[in-house]
Amino acid sequence: MAFLKPRTRHGIVMTASTPEPKTPKLEERLVTQISKQGPISFATYMEAVADAYYARGTVFGKAGDFITAPEVSQVFGELVGLWCVTTWQALGQPRNFNLVECGPGRGTLMADALRTVWDIAPAFARSASLHLVERSDALRNEQRKTLAPYDINWHNGLSTLPDGPVILIANEFLDALPISQFIKTPSGWCERLVAHDTDGFRFTTAPLPHPEIGNAFDDAPTDSILEQSNAVQEATSRIAALCVDNLGAALLIDYGHTFSDVGDTVQAVKNHAYHPVLKSPGDADITAHVDFAAVAQSARAQGASIHGPVEQGPWLIRLGAEVREFQLSEGKTGTEIQAIHSSIHRLIDPQGMGGLFKVIAFGPNGIAPLSGFEAMPSP
Repeated sequence: MAFLKPRTRHGIVMTASTPEPKTPKLEERLVTQISKQGPISFATYMEAVADAYYARGTVFGKAGDFITAPEVSQVFGELVGLWCVTTWQALGQPRNFNLVECGPGRGTLMADALRTVWDIAPAFARSASLHLVERSDALRNEQRKTLAPYDINWHNGLSTLPDGPVILIANEFLDALPISQFIKTPSGWCERLVAHDTDGFRFTTAPLPHPEIGNAFDDAPTDSILEQSNAVQEATSRIAALCVDNLGAALLIDYGHTFSDVGDTVQAVKNHAYHPVLKSPGDADITAHVDFAAVAQSARAQGASIHGPVEQGPWLIRLGAEVREFQLSEGKTGTEIQAIHSSIHRLIDPQGMGGLFKVIAFGPNGIAPLSGFEAMPSP
């Protein structure tokens, strides 16, 4: 079961992969779909765009469109690795378990986490089997390079993960899952759809209220936007079920809000700048803020215990971000020390990533508060 083995030509196990859609043909496919069936849901549009966008592979880091926390500082992945070890101990140190990451990007977080794991708890590493949930062949190639020493099992989705104890990590995974939007009209909540005409893609509104929304946020003013995600609900339900049914825990980190509310949070980013959401589909990353109250509700319905959500900054500090900054700064020049401080401060700053990003964990009932969540009240 150990995942750290000498790399061989046959040392990587891959599940069957569906062909990735090609970005240049995406707009044509969407136009054809709309011309045949009429305006489509924003969730349909967002899912198609995400498949095409992540098929490119080169989307992370300074040379890509955006930078995630693992790319900001190695400390982020190191502390996640520490969390995994303490959680494994809280679960009774299972001798064989699945270490899973959903949406692993270039593999940076996992590489930093595993380096830490081998330093502080080699027994953890020898007990683990590594699984990455990733559909993009281009990103799998990046992960293969970053995680070259390890045996990797790839999966297109959560449904093919094997049974057994599990520790699961998902950083900036939920925000990229498709959402539906609804707009408040005098007659009720009507779904916001995507149409196409000679001027390109545009938003339009379904003529009748959506039957599943009912009286939610009935006092919201006209033209308010309500966002819901069946994909996020399904993913968090499945993750929580894994934890309950297989003795496990999951750590989910993303930007979003603690309480459910109305508001348009969809954004597109290209070259580290905001980009029109409906322009040049497949060329920009489209995401939406995560509703952590809905995430907790989905997980609780599966019988999981909920830890958090809490802000990322205090969570990282409790795990030792400032101590790690001191360790990394020893023997460094003034310029190097400033760079280390700036990167860690970016992760914990309450006015930036430290406040915008939230952390939530699922576990089996009866487990003690997990690392970083101690004495931090849940809403």
